[in-house]
Amino acid sequence: MRLGVRTSGCSGMAYKLEFADAVNPDDLQFDCHGVKVVIDPKSLPYLEGTELDYTREGLNEGFKFRNPNVKDQCGCGESFNV
Repeated sequence: MRLGVRTSGCSGMAYKLEFADAVNPDDLQFDCHGVKVVIDPKSLPYLEGTELDYTREGLNEGFKFRNPNVKDQCGCGESFNV
């Protein structure tokens, strides 16, 4: 799984989560609960300390990010800034 950030939304940054088809030489790799997580070095400062969990709340389910670096986020929760 590849985890990163991209410029987007009204607050500046958005998470991106996708399958890691390839690992670049400068990518950082972590193993967490049997899942290999790949992060590019430019995204790491924005993600350091972030907890990622899969949650189910009523009819809604999906990944939830708990990022201690976030200073503000937009009302819809799609983007954030640090």
